Amino acid sequence: MLQLNPPLPMNTPKGEGFAHFLIDYGPESDLYWTVFVTETGEIWTFANREVRASKNITLGRTSPSVPRPAAPMRRQASESRDPGVVPFAVADGQM
Repeated sequence: MLQLNPPLPMNTPKGEGFAHFLIDYGPESDLYWTVFVTETGEIWTFANREVRASKNITLGRTSPSVPRPAAPMRRQASESRDPGVVPFAVADGQM
């Protein structure tokens, strides 16, 4: 985990904010950015593919693309569930 000093302005699926921390779990994982969202004050952690650097005219970044949330990870059919874990839909009787 690295604390960013100064924080970096970023565009996220939740809006613009400042990344204060960068988490690196190693070569088999994405980088994760902990961003304080400016408009709401919420703190979210986003995978690298979900964020973009904010606009910076001086550096020639005049229209960065808008990031999209990552697709939820799907379980393989062969993976067995922990018998102690009950999905929300089952707990609510919606399955």
